[in-house]
Amino acid sequence: MTSKGNFVQPTIPRFVGHYDYWSMLMENFLCFNEYWHVVETRLFAAAEDTDLSNEQQKALANQRLKDLRAKNYLFQAIDRSILKTILDK
Repeated sequence: MTSKGNFVQPTIPRFVGHYDYWSMLMENFLCFNEYWHVVETRLFAAAEDTDLSNEQQKALANQRLKDLRAKNYLFQAIDRSILKTILDK
């Protein structure tokens, strides 16, 4: 466990074949790290961001970064052999 401010941050739950248990732990982990909304909502972005204001572009870039961070947590949680199986499907 690592510290985050005054709290102890839990380690990323590893998926070892018990999906229901892991998904509950992973949801809690992502909620704690304030990324669960990224999973619940889908990022819709136009291919061209040129029509957006600077504020909208910054918000979109921030949302993309949060999306990447959430994916990173998920990729770290899944063993390489299991991830390969998922990607092959």
